[in-house]
Amino acid sequence: MLSELRLLLASVSASAQLGDYQSAILEQNVLLKSTDATRRETFRRLRALYGLNRHILLFRSLRDLWDFQPEAQPMLALICATARDPLLRATANVIVSALIGTEVSTEVISKAVDEEFSGRYNPIVAAIGRRASSSWQQSGHLRGKARKTRSLPQFCPTSAAYGLFLGYLCGGRGDGLFDTFWSRLLCTPLHVLHDLAIAAARQGWLEYKHSGNVTEIGFRHLMRDEA
Repeated sequence: MLSELRLLLASVSASAQLGDYQSAILEQNVLLKSTDATRRETFRRLRALYGLNRHILLFRSLRDLWDFQPEAQPMLALICATARDPLLRATANVIVSALIGTEVSTEVISKAVDEEFSGRYNPIVAAIGRRASSSWQQSGHLRGKARKTRSLPQFCPTSAAYGLFLGYLCGGRGDGLFDTFWSRLLCTPLHVLHDLAIAAARQGWLEYKHSGNVTEIGFRHLMRDEA
């Protein structure tokens, strides 16, 4: 739901609360949905994927980073949705482990979900695979129409900061932040990821120190207290 998220976040202020997002979708119809039922379903799905609540650190940090690099938005959305949606998360290893240029079929993606959840979603697993494939295409991990192949998403300091931040929230520290599930979603070579972290530090998104073989990274801004 990248296009809906982009339109929504462009329509409300960065300080908006959950009620403001709800009003924008249901009452103002900023997403241009044709029926009340569609507007309500869209709000439900966006809230499930992204939270839409500044009291949720995962969403607040995404919102902090969102406006600074439009080209990073697909990756920001993908990382947040992967953190909140176990079905999408179940497909991540299939995508990340695929070699660049190789085909990643919907069937392979569906199989990953089926195996992760022991057939629980068997009646609709093909539909889940199609939606997940679309999500990975929107983030830049896949490209193509009928035949989707593995590709490299765009490298950006803001999305790198977000991926490293999620690793930090999951307990990663120092150099370990560059080898977490979340940093692997970025699909960025290690030396490039360090360069992106340095660039993110210049923007104030994180603190980066490297001496000898030791790297220290902090997130004072993204972890700040907020009333």
